[in-house]
Amino acid sequence: MQVNIFTDGACSGNPGPGGWGALLVAKKNGKIVSEKEIFGGEHNTTNNRMELMAAIKALDLLTKVSKVTIITDSRYLKDGMTKWLDQWILNNWKNSSKKEIKNIDLWKKIYTLSNTHDISWSWVKGHSNHIENEKADNLARLGMKAFKN
Repeated sequence: MQVNIFTDGACSGNPGPGGWGALLVAKKNGKIVSEKEIFGGEHNTTNNRMELMAAIKALDLLTKVSKVTIITDSRYLKDGMTKWLDQWILNNWKNSSKKEIKNIDLWKKIYTLSNTHDISWSWVKGHSNHIENEKADNLARLGMKAFKN
C-alpha cells in the first residue's frame, strides 16, 4: 500500500490558537482506494508544533506498515526529519548550541512513528495552487477555527 500524506499547520499569532490538517490518499496498484481528511487544533500553540502534529496524527492513523510519502510546505518538518534528526539523536536531543531542541516531545513521537513505515519526505511551496496542499491548509484552518475567540 502506498499512502501519500499532505500536511499543513496554521496559527493565528505565533504563539496563538492553531490548527493542523492532513489529507491521506491510499493507493494500490497506482489507483486511489481511499481518501481521508483529518484536522484538529489547540488553544495556545505555534505554527511549527501544528506542522508536526499534522504528520503525527496522520501517521498515527495507519494500521499497517506502509510505503508513505509525506508532502509538506514546512521546511522545518521536512528538514528536521531528513537533515537534523540523526544529529539530534546523537547529541541526546540537543541542537548544535547544546540546547534541548524545541518541540522535543513531538519530534520524539514522530521519530517513533516514522520507524514503523518506509517514509519519504517531499516539500512543496505553500499557497502555490497545489491542490492537495491547499486542502491540507483548509483543514488546518478548520482545526484552528474552534480555538479562535
